[in-house]
Formats: sequence, structure tokens, C-alpha cells
Amino acid sequence: MKRTGWILTALLLLFMLPASIAPKFMGAAAAVDALTSIGWSAQHLVALGILELVLLLLFVWPRTALLGAVLFTALLGGTVASHLRAGSPLASHTLFGVYLGVLLWLSLFLRDKNFRSYVLDHMLGRSP
Repeated sequence: MKRTGWILTALLLLFMLPASIAPKFMGAAAAVDALTSIGWSAQHLVALGILELVLLLLFVWPRTALLGAVLFTALLGGTVASHLRAGSPLASHTLFGVYLGVLLWLSLFLRDKNFRSYVLDHMLGRSP
């Protein structure tokens, strides 16, 4: 399970770094267009890239993984809300943040034994 969790974490990293974070740092036209199409100013591009990178690093580092997951989920919630407000296509754009969030939490669940035990104990009604 732990290995699968780290593989999913690596896949998340391998997707986010070149597809989302790097284009924001480079000011790529695709990143600018994507941001402005949902009503955000392009001046926020680098700040959002920095935020994504910091939260992703918090998530990857085992000691801060839970904090990183919670904060990254908040960021993803903002992207879902922004796409919903802008009227973006539901399955491909609006819900993409949900898909990433599910991958994020699944990878944490699989790689972190303590988190997995906590979740299972509470889902099954067992006292810790």
C-alpha cells in the first residue's frame, strides 16, 4: 500500500509541476489564458504558482503531508468554485480539481499508516 501511495504521489507531482506550476512561473500563454478565462487577473499567475508549489511540497514531505493535503484541497476548492462561476465545462474543467483532490487524499491514505488507521477507525466506529 505504501509503495502505491508514493507512486500516486509521484504521478501527482509529475503532472502538477510541468502542467500547472511551471507554466505559471514562465508566464506561458496557456496559463494566462486559462486564468483570465475564469475571471482572474494575470498578475496573480506567479503567486498562484508559488502557492501551488509550496502546498505540493508540504504534501510530499511526510511530516507535513496532512497539512499540505488540507491546504491543497482548499486551493482545489477555489479552482472548482472559479470554474463553476465562469461556466466552464463540468466534467473536464470544473470537476478537475475534485479529481486531483481524490488522487491527493487517496495517495495520502495509502502511504501514511497512521492516517489510514485514523480514517478506518472512524469509518468503522472503532475507538482509537
